[in-house]
Amino acid sequence: MLTLTYEYKLIPHDRQIKVIEHTLNICRSVWNYALRERKDWLKSRKSPVNACSIEQEYIIPPDLPYPNYHNQAKALTEAKKTNEILKSVNAQVLQQVLRTLDRAFADMQSKNLGFPRFKNKYRMRSYVYPQMIKDCLKANQIKLPQLGWVKFRRSRKIPDGFEIKQARIVRKASGYFMMLSLQLDVKIPDVPFQGHPLGIDLGLDKFLATSDGELVERPRFLNHLHRKLKLLQRRLRNKQKGSNNRHKLNQKIARLHQRISDTRKDWHFKLAHHLCDQAQSIFIEDIDFRSWGRGMLSKHCLDAAFGQFVTILKWVGWKRDVYVAEVDKNFTSQICPNCGSHTGKKTLDVRKHNCPECGYKTHRDVAAAQVIRNRGIEKALGHSVLENACGDGLTGAVTPSQESVKQEILNVSLRIPRHSVA
Repeated sequence: MLTLTYEYKLIPHDRQIKVIEHTLNICRSVWNYALRERKDWLKSRKSPVNACSIEQEYIIPPDLPYPNYHNQAKALTEAKKTNEILKSVNAQVLQQVLRTLDRAFADMQSKNLGFPRFKNKYRMRSYVYPQMIKDCLKANQIKLPQLGWVKFRRSRKIPDGFEIKQARIVRKASGYFMMLSLQLDVKIPDVPFQGHPLGIDLGLDKFLATSDGELVERPRFLNHLHRKLKLLQRRLRNKQKGSNNRHKLNQKIARLHQRISDTRKDWHFKLAHHLCDQAQSIFIEDIDFRSWGRGMLSKHCLDAAFGQFVTILKWVGWKRDVYVAEVDKNFTSQICPNCGSHTGKKTLDVRKHNCPECGYKTHRDVAAAQVIRNRGIEKALGHSVLENACGDGLTGAVTPSQESVKQEILNVSLRIPRHSVA
C-alpha cells in the first residue's frame, strides 16, 4: 500500500472559519477532559496501599477500570446524547482526538517521551476527518463534513488512481491548510544499490561535504531574521497577558517563525534534489541528531535542522530511484580513505587531512565523506573497496538504473533539473 500526503492552502469564507475554530475549541475540551481523567486515575493509584498521599487527590473507586480509548469513546457516545455542544461537532473527529491521546500515552511508555500536556486555545492546531466521501473533489474545491464545499489552492495535481482517505485541517500562522492522505493499492519495490555512489558528511563549519569534493556552506536561516525576531519578542514582555495587542504580536512572531521554517525546508528540498542529480547511491552517517540539539552549539544545530534534511533526502531519494542508506558514524574523521590507516583524533581547528602513511591530502570533511562512501559500498557489496576508493571510475553496481513503478504512478521524470543551492 502506497500512502502519500499532499498539503494545500485552504481559502475558507467567514462561516467556515467559525466552524473550524469551533471544532478546534471542542477538540481541545475533549482532549483536556480525557487527559484529566487518565491523570486522576493514575494519581489515585500511585500511593502505597498502607499510606496516603501528602497531596490532595481525587478518590477514584478501586473497581473503576482504566480510562483507555475504548472506555472513553463509549463515554463520549453517551455524553453526546445529552450535550448539545458535543453534538455540534462530527463524532469521528472527536474520536480521533481520543485516539491521538491514546497514542501519546503509548509513545510515552515505549519511546520514553514526556507526559501529554493540557492544551490551551493556541496549542490545539489541527483535527482529522478520518473518512472522506467519494467524489469529494471538484476543480479547486473539496467537500468536507459540516464545512461543505471549501475552496483551496490546488498547487499540485493529485496523481491518477489514488484515493483520498483522510483530511487533516491545520491552523498555521499564515492561514488554514489541508493535509490529504492519498492511498493506492500497489507494491513498490525497494530501491537497489546502483550507479555512482556518493558519501555525505554533515557538520557546522560546512553544512555538508560530498565524497566528490563539493562543499556546501551552512545557511544561517535564523540569524538573517534574528534581529527582527528579537525586537518583536522584546515588545511582547510589555504587553498585558490576555490582551488583544499581545495576541496580535504573538501572531506576528509566529508568522516570522513560519517564514524561517518554510525557507529552511525549501532549501533542504532543493539541496536533496541537487545531490540526487549527482549520484544513484547516497550514504550518510547514522547520527542521533537529538544529542546535537542539547550541546553548547544547540542553537546552530537546531537552526540547520540536520534531522529534517536527512528525512527529506530519504524521501527524495526514494521518489527518484536513488539508493539512500546509513553507515556507522564512528571514526570517520580519523581514518584515511585512501589506505585505511588510523590517523588519530584531530582538533576542530585542523581542516586538512594529511595521511602520514600514504601522503593523501584533501579537505577534512571531504575525507570523512569518502570514508562514509567506502563504508556504504562495503556494506552494500560485502567486500572492501580501498584499492579504488579514490578513483574516478568507482561504481557500485553493474546493472543500469531503471524507471520504477512509482515514477509512472507519480508522473514525474527520473531526471529533475538541477537547483541552485548557493
